[in-house]
Amino acid sequence: MSAIAEAAPAKLNLYLHVVGRRHDGYHELDSLVAFADVADRVTVQPGVARIALRGVDLPPVGPRLAISGPFGPALMGENPAHNLVIRAAHALAARLGREADAMIALEKVLPVASGIGGGSADAAATLRALARLWGVPVTDQRVYEVAASLGADVPVCVAGRSCYFGGVGEVLEEAPALPETFAVLVNPGVPVPTPAVFKARNGAFKGAFSAPARFTEAPADAAALAALLKERRNDLTEPALTVAPVIADALAALEGTDGCLLARLSGSGATCFGLYADAEQAAAAARSIKAAQPRWWAKAARLLPTPAGAPPLPKGLAAPSTA
Repeated sequence: MSAIAEAAPAKLNLYLHVVGRRHDGYHELDSLVAFADVADRVTVQPGVARIALRGVDLPPVGPRLAISGPFGPALMGENPAHNLVIRAAHALAARLGREADAMIALEKVLPVASGIGGGSADAAATLRALARLWGVPVTDQRVYEVAASLGADVPVCVAGRSCYFGGVGEVLEEAPALPETFAVLVNPGVPVPTPAVFKARNGAFKGAFSAPARFTEAPADAAALAALLKERRNDLTEPALTVAPVIADALAALEGTDGCLLARLSGSGATCFGLYADAEQAAAAARSIKAAQPRWWAKAARLLPTPAGAPPLPKGLAAPSTA
C-alpha cells in the first residue's frame, strides 16, 4: 500500500468554560471547538515486517518516526517513547491486536505547547492514517477509545470538525453549523504547559465554576458568531496571563487590526486568535502583526466547515481514570 497522509489542523476553542472538577483532579469543560485550515501533516506507510534472522524470529522495526518542519526541532530532542504520535501508534496496534509496524513522518508547522491541539492533533491524525493503513474504518469506536486514553483533546481532534466538547474531553456533541469565518492565529513564541495554567487557576484564581453556555441556532454570519462568543469567554485566560504575560500583547495586537470581530486565547495558550468576516482583512492583519513582531508566529486561516454527510460523533467514550 502506498503512503497515506492526514492533516492535523489547528484546534481553536472558540469559548472554554471550566464547569467543575472531578474528585481525581480532572477539570470538566464546556467548549465550542472549531478547526482552522493551517495544519501539521502526518504521513504513514507500512514498516518492516517481522523477519527471521539465523532462526530467531525478530519483531518488526517500528513504529519509526521522522520529524520535519519549522517546529520539528522542538520535538527532536525528546524521548521518542514520550511522543504522542508514537504512543498513538503503539496504543492503536495493541487495541487492534496487531504489530505496530509503520513508518511515520510528521511535518510540524504548528507551534508546540500552544493551545491549538499540537501533539493531540498529530496523535489524532496518526490514528486516522494508521486506521486507513490497517484497514479499519476511521469511525471505528476502537479508534476513539484509544484517542480518549491518550489525552483530553485527542477525541475531538480525531473528529476534526466543529462540535461541542464536554466532560474531560470524552463527550462530543453536535454543534450548529458555523458561518464562513476567517481567523488570524498568533503565537508569541512562548510555550505554555497546560498543567501550569490549571495550577494557577486553582491557586490565586480559584473561584466558582462557570455554567455551560451552548447555543443551538446557527449564527447567520461571522459577526453574529462573534457576538455570541462575546457573551462567553475562555476561563483559562487570566491564569494563562500569569504564566505568560506576553499573551496580553498578542491579544492587543489582534484587537488593533482592522476588521477584528473578536480576539481570544485558545485553550491554555499561548496562541491567540482573531475572527474576521473577510479573508483579505485576515491576511492583512497577519501581515501587519508579523511585520511588527517578526519573531512571532502569525497565520491567516479559514475555519473549516463541517463536511456534508459527516458521520455521527462517537458516544459512550470512557473518561480518563487517573489525574
